Amino acid sequence: MKNPFISLPAVIMALSVGACAGPNDAVYRSHSVEAGSLVDGGNFGVATMNNTQIMTGERSYVFDLSNRFASEVLTTVNFAFNSDVLDGGARDTLREQAAWIRQFPEVRFKVYGHTDAVGSPRYNEGLGMRRARAVVAYLASQGISTSRLEAVVSLGEAQPLIVTQGRERRNRRTVTEVSGFVQSHPIIMDGKYAQVVYRGTIDSARPASGLSMAGTIGAAE
Repeated sequence: MKNPFISLPAVIMALSVGACAGPNDAVYRSHSVEAGSLVDGGNFGVATMNNTQIMTGERSYVFDLSNRFASEVLTTVNFAFNSDVLDGGARDTLREQAAWIRQFPEVRFKVYGHTDAVGSPRYNEGLGMRRARAVVAYLASQGISTSRLEAVVSLGEAQPLIVTQGRERRNRRTVTEVSGFVQSHPIIMDGKYAQVVYRGTIDSARPASGLSMAGTIGAAE
């Protein structure tokens, strides 16, 4: 007959094995490897790296502003077939982009030009560049310095939204994206990115109309 009692060493061994089980139920046995090997799962130092990038503005600021830009304005304009001419809808979108960009003189942008798959890759690369330059020129006409438009990039037909060999307007586009900060700007050089956030907070708290507030106060009296 088997002993119904489990020895204390066996219990300790079972608890140790269970405690070392990872998210994929992999079992590690620390007695068979060097000391400390279970501490580093390949991510050692990542937290410090992320903190450094955030404090220097290399990670979070650009990411957050990119998301904000994409959520508050249309970042894409489309083109007619084999054309780099901005139509009325494209100009409306770019005016909205320019109004947003003017709020953030510390921020730089890239404009990516795309085409559909009709035509040779070399021709489409040039067409994508012409479209990107047309957008940059229009943003410049709205008072945006070209020094803040870090680069114009043509991806030609390489990144279609709709995979097709035929004509597709949604693929004939440019995309404007936040790319970084103007390094020479005094706010960025002083590390005062909070001023950017503060400015936006103050602007968002302003009442839509002083007359409506006066009417409200009078009614309350």
